[in-house]
Amino acid sequence: MDEMFDMIEDETLNLGDETLSFNDDNETKKDDKNDNSVLLNYGENLTTKKYITNPAIARDDEIEKTILTILTPDKSAILVGKAGIGKTAIVEGIAYKIQNNDVPNAIKGYDIIKINTSSLLGTYTSERGTEELRINVLLKEVEKAKNVILFIDEIHTLVIESRNSGIDFVNAMKPALSRGDVKVIGATTLDEYNQYLIRDKAFLRRFEKIDVAEPDADTTVKILMGSYPKIEKQTGVKLAYSSYVIENIMKFIVNMTSEYKRVYELGSRWPDNALALLSKAFSYAKFDNSEFVTFKHFYKAVMNCQSVYSDVVKKEAEVFKTTFKDFLEKENVDLNDY
Repeated sequence: MDEMFDMIEDETLNLGDETLSFNDDNETKKDDKNDNSVLLNYGENLTTKKYITNPAIARDDEIEKTILTILTPDKSAILVGKAGIGKTAIVEGIAYKIQNNDVPNAIKGYDIIKINTSSLLGTYTSERGTEELRINVLLKEVEKAKNVILFIDEIHTLVIESRNSGIDFVNAMKPALSRGDVKVIGATTLDEYNQYLIRDKAFLRRFEKIDVAEPDADTTVKILMGSYPKIEKQTGVKLAYSSYVIENIMKFIVNMTSEYKRVYELGSRWPDNALALLSKAFSYAKFDNSEFVTFKHFYKAVMNCQSVYSDVVKKEAEVFKTTFKDFLEKENVDLNDY
């Protein structure tokens, strides 16, 4: 893994006579030439980000469709799906594959730069003292770089900000998109796609819509199994059980956070809500200054889960006690304390 990280330390963006470089902490290295670069100052380079594990487990189909779209002349991609199902993870998965040279030659060495619409508000003052809209400067920088894919999460906010700010982001982007000089991956929910984007047919013609479905239970278990090493690394806390036991814990978490048990208003989905419950168990272990996540910490996380209804919490707590009775007894967990 260390060797993989070493590979990405010197990634650069070439903007004509300027070179923009990103270090391995995802912070930009600036020189006098590019202090005012919009990409440098407002973008996050997902391709130089450190990934402990593959961020897009079981999303090979969506990744392939997105890459094929990016390779299509005059087309960009827009990922459409419910909140919390992993649209951003798919884009990070492409960045991860670029790091590992596991992409077609045409996009090897590319940088995926995440940019927020709010960052594009306002103007840019050049060295000559002339002012230009920040969005126009960004597009020029991307065109010059020729090896940049923009990632715009919640891309529908382009329409909202256009109305609120008086800056027409959508029309500013159309020429570059139609020429294929700028490649974009957008992400939004189906409701926001229908409410804000579908009315602008000219804008959407530049995009290929890629539907992203909520993963099923088995896939969500795989995502949790592949993601917990990342949480271990982030928290410094370990799961000290066999793979078989850990998988059973993950199955319990996935079952507890299934569709009809969720608090409807929160709109949480797999894998987001399941990952949140798993992460909470790690947080309890860290709070206890424990080196390991134990069944006590999982039980605490279950009892304090807010993404499912309170009556579900009570029922699932009883299921947890029964399912993992031997472990609770072995670890001398007094459930009356919780």
